[in-house]
Amino acid sequence: MKKIILLSLILSAYNIFAQDHFTGVTTSSRVGILNVGMNPAELPNLSKKFEINIFGLSLNFSNNVIGLDDLNSDTNIEDLLFKGDQIVNAGADVEYAGPGIAMKWKKWGFGISSKGHIKFDVVDVDPKFGNAILNTDDITESGTDFIKNDYNQRMNGVSWGEIALSAGRTVFENEKHRFNAGISLKLLFPGSYSNIGIDKFQGNVTTFFDANNPSNSSAFLTTTVPVNVNFSYSGNLANRFTDVNDYTSSVFGNLNGIGTEIGVNYQLKDGDKKYKINAGMSIRNIGSLTFTDSNNSSNSYSLNIPVSNPLNLDEFDGTESLIEVESLLQSKGYLSSEKSNKDFKTRLPTLFSIYGDFKVFHKFNITGYLQQRMGDNNENRQITAQNSFSIIPRINLGYFEAYIPFSHNEISGGNTGFGLRLGGFYMGSSSVISTLTSNTKKVDFNMGFRWAFL
Repeated sequence: MKKIILLSLILSAYNIFAQDHFTGVTTSSRVGILNVGMNPAELPNLSKKFEINIFGLSLNFSNNVIGLDDLNSDTNIEDLLFKGDQIVNAGADVEYAGPGIAMKWKKWGFGISSKGHIKFDVVDVDPKFGNAILNTDDITESGTDFIKNDYNQRMNGVSWGEIALSAGRTVFENEKHRFNAGISLKLLFPGSYSNIGIDKFQGNVTTFFDANNPSNSSAFLTTTVPVNVNFSYSGNLANRFTDVNDYTSSVFGNLNGIGTEIGVNYQLKDGDKKYKINAGMSIRNIGSLTFTDSNNSSNSYSLNIPVSNPLNLDEFDGTESLIEVESLLQSKGYLSSEKSNKDFKTRLPTLFSIYGDFKVFHKFNITGYLQQRMGDNNENRQITAQNSFSIIPRINLGYFEAYIPFSHNEISGGNTGFGLRLGGFYMGSSSVISTLTSNTKKVDFNMGFRWAFL
């Protein structure tokens, strides 16, 4: 079970992997394909007639318990993660912006872009429950802990690819104002999926410490009320999901989903090609992925572990897949089947975004950006998203641009970063200054290159 939860994978990725991808670049006045990914209504605002995206990569990680300084200690990661009484949330997230092209023509803008996504999230895990599952080798005393969690504790991993066809049009324009509207149609390619959800768990963890031979110490789990449990898996993640290769090798599966994005944009103009205010709002990632792999399974159970037949947690040692965990619990008679599906759908992480870029004085702007999820992270069929807010002062000298994001993420709290752009090349982070100056709980990095002309 120590591997099935995959927390070790997340935390080993701490130095590279939050969810606010390409912070600062997507709201730059140098409008390109990345801006369109945030709001398709930006297409008519392209800085050049054509832009080709070569590549872009954004790697993020955030959590609400472990700070970067904590990882310099000799304490085991599992001990750090579950050392307190705080419900644990964490997310590792990778987005790759692949080849794409955009163009504007008269009042129109058109684009085609590609992306790949890899995500793993821990949602609302009770620290006593996590400690019992992961740290059975570190028992130091006998006793019983009562656990009552009012949430659906989830461990969720997913990978998918997408190709977006986008169009935007200026619907009104005069000397001072411009209004745009845009839409994107996404072709979705589900890769792999895994989910375990343990809803509103109530039960006891009883430990027995053997002072004469500590290696013989053990822990047992029982439930006080039946608990709803979901096991879902597809693709490479059905057999194992503790290896990063299981995610990266299956980002693009077969076409099996449709998504849409809509947005509007307003500019208070400052001449023909510049603005005093550029504001917009959009709803992104409307749609779902359908998983139909031969390894597919989505099973819901009622979990009941009586006091007369407690679950020895040591039995999970060495398990690497949800199939193994599911089979073990079935063989012990703890699971009563309630619902089973071969193929299943998962909802995309739908987001409402609103932003405004304000020209303060010549070459200096301040951007505000708000992102609000529209789904429930506790739902087993929901790919997770995080709420965030950013204030980004920036200097734009044309070929060169620099910006300092001040952001707040609902999981990791406040962070400060830095980014720059040289022509079509960009590189930045929304947390690098915090990483150097404070015990931040978020680490992220992005870079890429695009070419604009005419």
